[in-house]
Amino acid sequence: MLVGLAIFKYVAIGWSFLLSLSDARGSIALGHWVGLDNYTTLLADRAFRDSLVQILVFTAFIVPVTFAASLGLALLVHRVRRGRALVRTAFLIPTAVSYVAASLLWKMSLFNGLPAGIANTIGGWFGADPVPWLQTTSPPLYWIVLVTLRLWLQVGFYMVLFLAGLQAIPREIHEAAVLDGATGFKMFRRITLPLLRNTSVAVLMLLFIAAFQAFDEFYNLFNSGLSGTGTAPVQTPLVHLYNTAMGSQNYGLGSAGAFVLTALIVGVTLIQGRFTGFGKSEG
Repeated sequence: MLVGLAIFKYVAIGWSFLLSLSDARGSIALGHWVGLDNYTTLLADRAFRDSLVQILVFTAFIVPVTFAASLGLALLVHRVRRGRALVRTAFLIPTAVSYVAASLLWKMSLFNGLPAGIANTIGGWFGADPVPWLQTTSPPLYWIVLVTLRLWLQVGFYMVLFLAGLQAIPREIHEAAVLDGATGFKMFRRITLPLLRNTSVAVLMLLFIAAFQAFDEFYNLFNSGLSGTGTAPVQTPLVHLYNTAMGSQNYGLGSAGAFVLTALIVGVTLIQGRFTGFGKSEG
């Protein structure tokens, strides 16, 4: 197992770093050494910089929305006395659905932009005109498609994490708080939320990492990530790097982009850990 891990992970990472320092085109063999030229070329590429903006906006939407929805559902399910396992399973089932399958369902059925599409049909009940959800014109309605898709796919998983944290809180603490007059939102703010601190920090970290690694929904909703059905490109850094490495077969530039994205994820994680105290003991 250790040999396999070393060959297929650590050796692959090291080889990818060497590729990022060379002009490797059409082959993963090390080519002409170019030093940091791939990194400077990538950062000077406007398409790559635009993809960074896209992923930052996407992260700003999806992280707080998923966090709040998962915590809210966990609080509701935690109050269920009968059939809790059934309710929990119902919310957890979407996490087993492929991102590709869900993306195609959202694109071809729910938000296909046709008058007969589900979203436009529901809007028509309230007098709204059909709208092209996936066009990259103003207003950018495609953000609704992206956020609802990712929310449906992952909210159940994080709900289970919060539910595990809630079940780990001793009942006696809440009973004592009730005797002291803490109820409702005051109970949640002063007792429940502080005791969920470790779970909340872990969920935030996982949400940030998952958001920066977004690929499938952008790739499948927007014509392989090359462009939307409007005029502006809609892609994440991973989609851009995939098109660069696999489409243009510029593996040196693609490898450089992979390390830039990794550095971004590590940086955000470290900043989050600095502000939330992740990894520090309670003492």
